[in-house]
Amino acid sequence: MYFFRKKDDNRPKSFNLKVMHTINAIAIIMFLTAILWKLFNVFILKK
Repeated sequence: MYFFRKKDDNRPKSFNLKVMHTINAIAIIMFLTAILWKLFNVFILKK
């Protein structure tokens, strides 16, 4: 499977791939923060 491959050192490093992963991580963190904020508002603040 793709997920269990070892990293290939001969492969060139791609700046675009690093940027994509960084933006993806930021988007996931923002999404989870928004969900937690909504749950906090609904169950704790009762708005």
